[in-house]
Amino acid sequence: MSSSVVELTEEAEGVALIRMKDTENKNTFSNELVAGLNEAFAKVASSEVKVVILTGYGNYFASGGTQQGLLYLSEGKGKFTDTNLYSLALECPVPVISAMQGHGIGGGFVMGLFSDMVILSRESIYTANFMKYGFTPGMGATFILPKKLGISLAHEMLLSAKTYYGEALLKRGVSFPVLPRAEVRGHALELARTIAEKPRVALTTLKRHLVAELREELSGVIDQELQMHEQTFYRDEVKGRIESLFGR
Repeated sequence: MSSSVVELTEEAEGVALIRMKDTENKNTFSNELVAGLNEAFAKVASSEVKVVILTGYGNYFASGGTQQGLLYLSEGKGKFTDTNLYSLALECPVPVISAMQGHGIGGGFVMGLFSDMVILSRESIYTANFMKYGFTPGMGATFILPKKLGISLAHEMLLSAKTYYGEALLKRGVSFPVLPRAEVRGHALELARTIAEKPRVALTTLKRHLVAELREELSGVIDQELQMHEQTFYRDEVKGRIESLFGR
């Protein structure tokens, strides 16, 4: 790996760990983090790896767009589809486990939910906070949150932009494990080892089947989210909110 903020290691036979560790930017989507993630998933796709664990460092899983990046988008200079982070796990040929041991914020939370399996931390916060800044959600958030969390909770998260502790999501009945932070990585590794016992061709064939409908539906949703951005993103109010509320 050429990136200093994304680490790719072999944790066990057939098990790769992709660890985001941009401590300076708290795993926001800096150019280096984006490039590192793309490089890591490309290496996995061309290897004999059977399963991937995607995780962060310390208290942070992934924190979504940088302030500079959001301002760039609000000025109409780019679109969230320019860096296709949201579907890296979905498009990966082998199963991906998001070990979200730390905070998952905005696009960072959405990126984690596109994995095949998700593990949350009780102590960490999770939010789809796009509307906090006054623009409608992107990165496939309006698609994957209802799929993974259920319609009621997903709509609440998307419309309110509230922050939820993992413990609160556990009480709301999310369908994946919510564990103490110290246990998330170990649980992910145990699950990954079990998966890696299977033949790679069987794993890739089954994953392709399991995510086929998601992949087919996603492109249409992305187009709809981009259309909503045309109406909501490029406004002075949004720019002001990004400048005044980012990181708060």
